[in-house]
Amino acid sequence: MMSLLKHKQRGATLIVALVMLVVLTLLVISAIRSSNTNLRIAGNMQMEGEASSAAQQAIEQVISGNFTVSPAASAVSVNIGGATYTANVAVPSCTGSVALANASLNMSDPNDIPCFSSSTASNPGIIFASATSAATSQSWCFQQQWDVGSTATGSTGVNVETHQGVSLRVPAGTTC
Repeated sequence: MMSLLKHKQRGATLIVALVMLVVLTLLVISAIRSSNTNLRIAGNMQMEGEASSAAQQAIEQVISGNFTVSPAASAVSVNIGGATYTANVAVPSCTGSVALANASLNMSDPNDIPCFSSSTASNPGIIFASATSAATSQSWCFQQQWDVGSTATGSTGVNVETHQGVSLRVPAGTTC
């Protein structure tokens, strides 16, 4: 009777060990799949961040020049982290223009000096009534707000759109 019990115990141990190995194998496969998915998510987030940076660099390149003279769309190629992104900058659009009064300018600021108008200047470009004082009159500058948008696409299919508002002082007569 003793030998009969030993036989049953040896077979049961083998079956339990095989079931445990199958369960352990399934857990390992699940962990590998989960880590691969997490790796893809992190990679996609990195590509999205790079594309966003590329779109922002393209906008910075456009607004660093005098884009108000003749606003136009442009395509900019940006290399970030070994990947090349194409950023398409849309035509900058003027969203508002406000005339600046002489009183809002600072005489000691070299950037403001070209904006001052005078009722005694021979050709100020702005017509003043004779009773209007130069301090409260309109200056030769306008404050304009622009919207500059860019869409960056990468070789992996990532697509990011970015907009930036720009406020700048322009000479009177600059179209908006």
